[in-house]
Amino acid sequence: MGRVIAITGKGGTGKTAVAALLVRYLIKSGRKYRVLVIDADPDSNLADALGVEVTKTVGDMREFMQEARYTTPPETDKERLFEAKIFEILVEENGYDLLVMGKPEGSGCYCFVNNLLRGIMDRLIDQYDITIIDTAAGLEHFSRKVIPDLDSLIVVTDSSRRGLTTGERIRELASELGLKYNNLYVIANKVTENNKEKIIENARSVSLNVIGTIPYDERLANFDLVGDPLINLPDDAPSVKEIEEHVVKALGI
Repeated sequence: MGRVIAITGKGGTGKTAVAALLVRYLIKSGRKYRVLVIDADPDSNLADALGVEVTKTVGDMREFMQEARYTTPPETDKERLFEAKIFEILVEENGYDLLVMGKPEGSGCYCFVNNLLRGIMDRLIDQYDITIIDTAAGLEHFSRKVIPDLDSLIVVTDSSRRGLTTGERIRELASELGLKYNNLYVIANKVTENNKEKIIENARSVSLNVIGTIPYDERLANFDLVGDPLINLPDDAPSVKEIEEHVVKALGI
């Protein structure tokens, strides 16, 4: 099984930007990794951050699979049909493949979509060296056990002491649920030189390992504002340098 890295955090902390910057590193590093990127957030912002146009999602697949239960002949091999639909919604990009959860049509519970996503991940992950999962804000994916066993769980926080509470809560919930991961890391976003050391000190006081302190990056903010793909950020952007100089080293990728 390849390395599985999940990125979580409260909404607005920058977890999707971190996911995009990790993908940026992997495709520009020259290493021949087979990379799977999963946007497990129903709001589906990661594709935009990567500059990828997605036309079919797991949400769309739900509609088909629900109808197929009633419209396909009894002798149809449902397993093969399921796997065929997976490769229909998988987007092949230069250096990685992308799978987007998306929103199902109509109203109702996300339970079936979550089950589909877990089933898809169970089939795909072993085929890749590295899987990066951008999860939804909050803890639902973990409480529903949609996310598989992990090599690394990254919690993206803001620079406040309160932001670290998310990391503590996720660690406690993971323990309660028996979620398996090798490492839990914290990346603090929009950090200033004045509060950087305090953030690291606060994290250590609750036994959380900070592997990145991303400074406020005006270029990243401008890219985000106009909708330019973050994957096109220049090499000397502060956010890019922090990811490449510290985060990827801690992750060992």
